[in-house]
Amino acid sequence: MKAPSAFSTIGEVAAALDVPQHVLRFWEARIGEVRPLRSKTGRRRYRPEDVELLLGIRVLLHVEGYSIRGVQRLLRDRGISHVRAAAAGCEPPGAAPAPAGPQPAINFEHLPTAARAALERALTDPAACQRLAALAIEITADKRSRAA
Repeated sequence: MKAPSAFSTIGEVAAALDVPQHVLRFWEARIGEVRPLRSKTGRRRYRPEDVELLLGIRVLLHVEGYSIRGVQRLLRDRGISHVRAAAAGCEPPGAAPAPAGPQPAINFEHLPTAARAALERALTDPAACQRLAALAIEITADKRSRAA
């Protein structure tokens, strides 16, 4: 098992974030703050802070519904610490609250009333929303590994 401070390969980071490797390369090309180190042979080596930034980007794109341009704007206006904090489901200390933007429309009508109410409550709580997103990622990864 690797030490927490060890560098990670693109395959390890892609598996940890449950995204294909080409998605990480795309984010690197489009988002200038994503800059993994390169070995002498040109292989990407991700530091723990790179992985934390990528996790924040993943949360913003896949959970909160931001576009690439929206993430670029957040990085420009609020900085890397804000995007990294999205991975933890919290704002960095002293940060101004995020502007209220359009929320993705989700239809819960097919769910039982109790489940719908619990899910709607959870989506209003950032920490609970983060736990739900992590659980969904874990379930999706588990289903993929069973199918393989």
